[in-house]
Amino acid sequence: MLSSQTILSGSVLPTSDDADIIAAMAYNFQIETDREEDGRWIAEIPELPGVLAYGPSREDAIRSVEALALRVLADKLEASKEKPSDPFAITMASSVE
Repeated sequence: MLSSQTILSGSVLPTSDDADIIAAMAYNFQIETDREEDGRWIAEIPELPGVLAYGPSREDAIRSVEALALRVLADKLEASKEKPSDPFAITMASSVE
């Protein structure tokens, strides 16, 4: 059950093909958060398989999953044979609960 959502937005479209990520140069991710029975928070980005993180607070979980998403995107960018023609910016926003 989702308790809240936030948007991670920037300039790369997540796909299974690294070249498609570079070619698309636009993305918006939704971060889903939920509170576990043990009190920990979990945040995940469903569009990026395996990108989820736990934290003692909702904010910590969001911060951790955003950092992980950026690492995954950076790895995909580095591994791609294509390079972006223009620099891109990354912005992140979180809803207040």
